[in-house]
Amino acid sequence: TVPKPPRKTKLSEVRGRRVFGGPLLHSIQHTDDPLPPSILRAMVYLRRECLDQVGLFRKSGVKSRIQYLRDMVEADPEGVSFEGQSAFDVADMVKQYFRDLPEPVFSGRLCETFLHIYQYLPQEEQTAAAQAAILLLPDENREALRALLLFLRDVVSMVTENQMTPANLAVCLAPSLFHLNTPRRERTTARSSHRKCSLGRPDPRDLSENLAATQGLVHMVTEADRLFQLPEFWPGQALASISKESLWAEEEEQEESLRLEQSTQLLLREARVRTRGWESSSGPEHVDLASKKVGDGCPLRLWRGSVEVDAPHGDLHRRLLREHRLWEGNLQKAAVLQTLAKDTEVYRYLLQSRDHGLGHRPPQEYLLLRRWQCDQASGPLYLSSVSTERPEVAGEGVRAQVLSCLYLVEPLGARRSRLTHLCRADPRGRTQDWHQRRAGQLLACGLLAVRDSFRLENREKI
Repeated sequence: TVPKPPRKTKLSEVRGRRVFGGPLLHSIQHTDDPLPPSILRAMVYLRRECLDQVGLFRKSGVKSRIQYLRDMVEADPEGVSFEGQSAFDVADMVKQYFRDLPEPVFSGRLCETFLHIYQYLPQEEQTAAAQAAILLLPDENREALRALLLFLRDVVSMVTENQMTPANLAVCLAPSLFHLNTPRRERTTARSSHRKCSLGRPDPRDLSENLAATQGLVHMVTEADRLFQLPEFWPGQALASISKESLWAEEEEQEESLRLEQSTQLLLREARVRTRGWESSSGPEHVDLASKKVGDGCPLRLWRGSVEVDAPHGDLHRRLLREHRLWEGNLQKAAVLQTLAKDTEVYRYLLQSRDHGLGHRPPQEYLLLRRWQCDQASGPLYLSSVSTERPEVAGEGVRAQVLSCLYLVEPLGARRSRLTHLCRADPRGRTQDWHQRRAGQLLACGLLAVRDSFRLENREKI
């Protein structure tokens, strides 16, 4: 017997999908969430209401009702509600989402690496190997995997009620998560062409992979908290616990002040140059977005975005200075730590990702040296900042590195302004590929949030 060739997916079928069959990158580009909002909402519903259901993910749902849930999700990915739905239908829908991904959540390139870890490595080496493999995953895959494993850990924590041990759960989910024995996976594996038809007998390699996938998922669910930490052998781990004892010298403070001044003047020039070296980038409507290579050896690009705001330039500048990031809704805390001059200060704020109850990223901490100009007679209104170091300030999250940042406010009339934002920053924990695909989108979304905050105020006044 000859296996049937896999049916080719039409391009129109992929384009029409908003959730099922869409790549993980779409979600993180549009919402900055690890999974589509509807899938996260389904997992939160299962976690909150259904963990006591016996055989969750093992008992099959009703096919017609699952299809109804899929259609409902595709029709309204942002506003769908699962209240009152069968736990087994929702669980099957979640399982089908991961099965329908264009590539496994472990990524097409690393899926076999994960399988080999649990096929060939001794048990005592599997945790460190899995940690290292997770570090190699694309950002969107790593964050989706983390949310999923923490959710499955919660399912297993109710094993006395739902009777779903890690092994039971792995048997049900491993084929969908690893895309085992599916035409899609066979198309993407180089060695699949060498497999001979076994005339109905199971292929030994398939059996070995299925066993490795099951054992691997059991291990990953059990060790979900440890897997997303750096391996002990990782370079620099030994230095992470060494406290900084050097005092902040006056020379270092002067050097940082000079660096901020140079950065400000450079960005002010770049804000006026619209063509030289800048590459236009697609972004949200009404935002002029572009980027350029700086050429100083650092791979991070400088991003620039501009938008028109219905507000006087003085009001807009004051909001940027004293209500920094409030419009984004994820500000955890902010404070001026030290005032160095009437127009210079040390400022710190923390941004917390949205908590879906499925394990969120640690907060991003920004410790900045800021300088501004609010007198238009002296020049353009701006707010400029770079990262600073203060040994006496204890860290509360992943400290981001801002190489240069500038908000420039230009009047367009009595009640209208143009806001230009130039930024080159490393939020840490992100790959260079993420910076290429996502950093500009975040900058543009921030500009729109500033604009919309004034629109909301104007609407309330009316």
